[in-house]
Amino acid sequence: MTLPAHHASHAVDDASLPWIPLGPGESFKPLCIFQKERGRVLLLRLEPGTLVPLHRHQGEVHAVNLSGYRELCETGERVGPGGYVYEPAGNVDSWRAVGEEPVVVHIVAHGAMEYLDASGAVLRRDTAASLVETYRRYCAEHGLQARDLSAPGVPA
Repeated sequence: MTLPAHHASHAVDDASLPWIPLGPGESFKPLCIFQKERGRVLLLRLEPGTLVPLHRHQGEVHAVNLSGYRELCETGERVGPGGYVYEPAGNVDSWRAVGEEPVVVHIVAHGAMEYLDASGAVLRRDTAASLVETYRRYCAEHGLQARDLSAPGVPA
């Protein structure tokens, strides 16, 4: 049976994607952006000691460690390779890469993410659209062809 093209699967070779800097010690590879700001799928890499500061998720998050270790700052739990963390909508947390090697996490995040100060005030809001903009800007600055992130594997 042949399915229409809009039902076809798309593979993404993450080895062919660049690590795009987000900040000191933090970079990502966007795999897919859901339409209508519903969220994103990405690989996140943190160098040892790098902290993901206090933040709140507007939707639920599913995160699987592919390599390295991270510590959930609020609970002290350590998550290693193969470890899974579920964060419900509204969850507020921070975590850091621990150990000798970078941590790489596969993340499926729904909704926006808000970075918070100690009093809970929003410092910055990251959305699927802002990640797409970061990705496109990086590609333009480095002479790379940007993919259409809503259809993984298909050039824009």
